[in-house]
Amino acid sequence: MASDRRINFEISERKILLRICDILFVLGGLHLIGSYFDFDYFTLTRENWYWSLVLAVYITLIGTVFELYDLQSSSKLDITFKNVVLTSSVTVLFYLLTPFFTPFLPEKRIEIIYFYLTILIAIFLWRIIYLSLFSSPRFYKKVLLIGEVSHIKSMIKSFAEIDPNYDIIGFINSETNSDLKLEGIEEFDSQDLINIVADYKISEIVVASYNPDAITPQLYNSLITLLESGHVIREYTQVYESLVHRIPVQFVGKDFYKYFPFSRSNQNKLYQFFSRTLDVIVSLVGLIIGIILTPFIIIGNLIGNKGPLLYKQDRVGKNGEHFQIIKFRTMVINAEAKGAKWAEANDSRVTPFGRFLRNTRLDEIPQFINVLNGEMALIGPRPERPFFVNELSKVIPFYETRHIIKPGLTGWAQVKMRYGSSVEDSLIKLQYDLFYIKRRSFFLDVNVIVKTISTILYYRGQ
Repeated sequence: MASDRRINFEISERKILLRICDILFVLGGLHLIGSYFDFDYFTLTRENWYWSLVLAVYITLIGTVFELYDLQSSSKLDITFKNVVLTSSVTVLFYLLTPFFTPFLPEKRIEIIYFYLTILIAIFLWRIIYLSLFSSPRFYKKVLLIGEVSHIKSMIKSFAEIDPNYDIIGFINSETNSDLKLEGIEEFDSQDLINIVADYKISEIVVASYNPDAITPQLYNSLITLLESGHVIREYTQVYESLVHRIPVQFVGKDFYKYFPFSRSNQNKLYQFFSRTLDVIVSLVGLIIGIILTPFIIIGNLIGNKGPLLYKQDRVGKNGEHFQIIKFRTMVINAEAKGAKWAEANDSRVTPFGRFLRNTRLDEIPQFINVLNGEMALIGPRPERPFFVNELSKVIPFYETRHIIKPGLTGWAQVKMRYGSSVEDSLIKLQYDLFYIKRRSFFLDVNVIVKTISTILYYRGQ
């Protein structure tokens, strides 16, 4: 069966494309400026090729911090322009301030302006091309879902929040006894599966049925035929994990062991050594910075908090052991006089100065003491209070699985979402935590650190 295949890119491929072309456009722009104008500050030659390498590293790292490679942000021109300006400005600043790795400052200061504008215009020009070409419907991945209609709506919402180019054109309901209808998405007949794939030029079929008996023999044979002809057919939990970077624990059944082949890094002694070394180094630096900032925090606390500077609270750590977390106080005194309560966005119990501490994450500086004591790590699931652990463990499957590693000062869940003010939010955070535990590695840790910096710079602390 012949089919007209569309060109489409996976999320990782689009991010690589953005990074590579950012660098190529910048180096190409600088080469053109150097060739046709009196511009000597940045000249590409065999002898100084490493200048280009340093510039490429700066653009990639700083662009990541300023969310230049976030696909949702990259799909909006106004947000893209802001991120390009921030990335270009900080990149040029770092480049000018590291003359050991880069050329010395030019005699003609106007060349610095040329250098900055060339980088800014080159990256923004490429992003306009990306938006007009690679973000157009021609490159959308057209997807057909097969599964129970009761789960389809939540699946579509999850995919849409992550990948703007993931175009779900319809679904086939595998629930034979369900009359539930969905608005805004087309429902197809399972008997026409092969024709639907051909007519709509489907790029990928996602099977999201949790009842094996719901896949009828006819539907099964159609899927086999499509698979043998080269069409991509994937299971929903795999797609969900790769797109959303969470593990959908609410859909995991008795075969749970298939979903939790946890990272070997959890037992890798070399990784654990480097991880602990990083914990100690960062904690010592963090405490030194904290000591410098403490006088200002004390003044702010006296004016805006009017009460004790620090507070301690019981939290659940690795293997379910309890410890006392240390933080700068951000709430009013006796904030929980009526009992334990979820922290939430715009919580009325948070003082004005406490909100500043939270948004900048300065309130967490004392937790470096917990890290040095070995009760916490730099990266891991956030430690929760025993009361909420007991409550959540009753309603969320695999909740206590997050305690197989040390809790963290920051973590995958913290940089991917802000507040956990309900059972539903805790479920999403658990999905992120289990994804981190499953995929834990040096590169994922670096990703978390970079995203944490972005969170602080964009004033999105918890």
